[in-house]
Amino acid sequence: MSDSPRKILVTSALPYVNGSPHMGHLVEYIQTDIWVRFQKLRGHHCIYVCASDSHGTPIMLKARELGITPEELTSGYTKEFVRDFDDFGVEFDNYYTTHSPENEALVGQMFEALRASGDIFTRTIKQSYDEKEGMFLPDRFVKGTCPRCKSEDQYGDACEVCGATYTPEDLIDPVSVLSGTTPVKRESEHYFFKLSEYEERLRDWMQVAKLDKNVVAKLDEWFEAGLQDWDISRDAPYFGFRIPGTDDKYFYVWLDAPVGYMASFKNLCDRTDGLDFDDYWGADAEAELYHFIGKDIMYFHTLFWPAVLTGAGFRTPTSVYAHGFLTVDGQKMSKSRGTFIKARTYLDNLNPEFLRYYYAAKLGPTIEDIDLNLEDFIARVNSDLVGKLVNIASRCAGFINKRFDGKLANELQDEDLFYESFAKASEQIAAHYEAREFSKAMRLIMGLADVANQYIDTWKPWVLAKEDDKQELVQLVCTQGINMFRSLMVYLSPVIPAVAKDAQAFLNEESWQWRDASSPLLGATLPKFKPLLTRVEADQVQRVVEQSKESTPVAETEKDDDFISIDDFMNVDLRIARIEKAEPVEGADKLLALTLDVGDSQRQVFAGIKAAYTPDSLVGRHVIVVANLAPRKMRFGISEGMVLAAGPGGEDIFLLSPDDGAKPGMRVK
Repeated sequence: MSDSPRKILVTSALPYVNGSPHMGHLVEYIQTDIWVRFQKLRGHHCIYVCASDSHGTPIMLKARELGITPEELTSGYTKEFVRDFDDFGVEFDNYYTTHSPENEALVGQMFEALRASGDIFTRTIKQSYDEKEGMFLPDRFVKGTCPRCKSEDQYGDACEVCGATYTPEDLIDPVSVLSGTTPVKRESEHYFFKLSEYEERLRDWMQVAKLDKNVVAKLDEWFEAGLQDWDISRDAPYFGFRIPGTDDKYFYVWLDAPVGYMASFKNLCDRTDGLDFDDYWGADAEAELYHFIGKDIMYFHTLFWPAVLTGAGFRTPTSVYAHGFLTVDGQKMSKSRGTFIKARTYLDNLNPEFLRYYYAAKLGPTIEDIDLNLEDFIARVNSDLVGKLVNIASRCAGFINKRFDGKLANELQDEDLFYESFAKASEQIAAHYEAREFSKAMRLIMGLADVANQYIDTWKPWVLAKEDDKQELVQLVCTQGINMFRSLMVYLSPVIPAVAKDAQAFLNEESWQWRDASSPLLGATLPKFKPLLTRVEADQVQRVVEQSKESTPVAETEKDDDFISIDDFMNVDLRIARIEKAEPVEGADKLLALTLDVGDSQRQVFAGIKAAYTPDSLVGRHVIVVANLAPRKMRFGISEGMVLAAGPGGEDIFLLSPDDGAKPGMRVK
């Protein structure tokens, strides 16, 4: 543990308040809350802020549909989030909203600073426009037939059937999802941020930000493709902040949303003596700043956000911690299966501490998805929390209460063999928490719980209690057991804070610090022990599933699975191609430019295989290529397909090659 307390500001991604909180949301907020509680337990000055993301077209349109104002819509859902977060033990130092005077002032300040430095410019663009509704349409508000696979009812930015990406003007027979009419193209002047000018500064930030290797790999990929200037404005009608000096232009929600972190903290500073905004957000701030986010919004938090902060004269994040998505029973959450579970449905049936522990037992520092397996959930909670952890206290507390008037012994038995091993584990467990290796911390803690139960089994206080001359030994053994339980509860208090609070009450203690796990409680008088947890029953979990089915009926068009059909797979055109030419790409660290003969034509494809193959070794080689992949515009030109390869990356990339005798243009079956 460091000698001086650290100053840390932590945020979670702002929940978009146009719907109720669900189990997927809770992964991030429970993960963040555990980390924050750990830092506070270690004695650090750690502040946790968040806010409702309250702007944008979807909120405006849903409010219109319901016949209420956007403010009323977001206020109602905000109350739901605050209530459910609180019931799950997520403890913010401040929870606010992006629709606030502090946020509007900060966004305006940042915009003016960026404009003064030349980082803001205007450009006239063409957009889809709904003449009936009188508004420009975001890409997701245009639907039509996919230009590649011809699937109908696809969004204006990507096809959910074949995965093609495109723009609304590429759609066949496009229609507005608002009015059902055919949109027209209209010009509009928009404001852009020069993200393309920030590559070097962002690379510098990456070197010190301690990002996960998967996040770094994704950033490298974006750099390879070339950073594009960012459209930060939207046309009226729009629910958000109007851009100063304009009548009908608004800040895009993804500009003011992350500023909501700053605004929530500013609101806290204005209400808290001695808390200075610049100490945490100033360009020279020494406090640590961490953002916990989902992997789907890495682009905004690792490119746009640090670039905008830098350009506007603020500090950049110390790091950005991204996590994966939640699956249930190995599949995407599904309304028809009852696995799209609202937070409130869970709370109506099950103890929130159980979910906090289960998520902790699954979570690590990477962007891999985590799975809530409902059978495993029942088994793990009952085994670990009830069968191992709480069992330690219940096996010892009765003897202390009945035979020694609730008083613990004044010393420990076998301290070097047992309790000392619990104290020595302190820094290893702390290191796991710090690194967000929660699953490793849980395994280590539960391993110690096994040791405690083995100790009790070895000494068998229920047998010793029958012998008059063994009473002192009974008190020593049970005092040892109670103290091992206490150490485990200190270690687990960031994960199951409500259970830890009840354990504190049983132990007659007001609060804990991390170091208390290494200092035994001796000679204290304890009240009668009350059960801290009860087992999870399968019918409780089944009730959650059934209620989720009833409360969220499925639309006819909903897809329940992440699987594709054989018809989808058959749409992928895999062909043999011969590499006619292979050249390095100037300015790219990983790419080679390949000229491929696919039988009926030649294609240029960029492949990230430079670390594994020299250009000369590839010429004349046959490879397998996805021939009907939509062309992708990159900084270095157009890539017209994808060469198939496997391997972990770097030098270990292995091209998939056809059998001898294959000819360019032959299809792979």
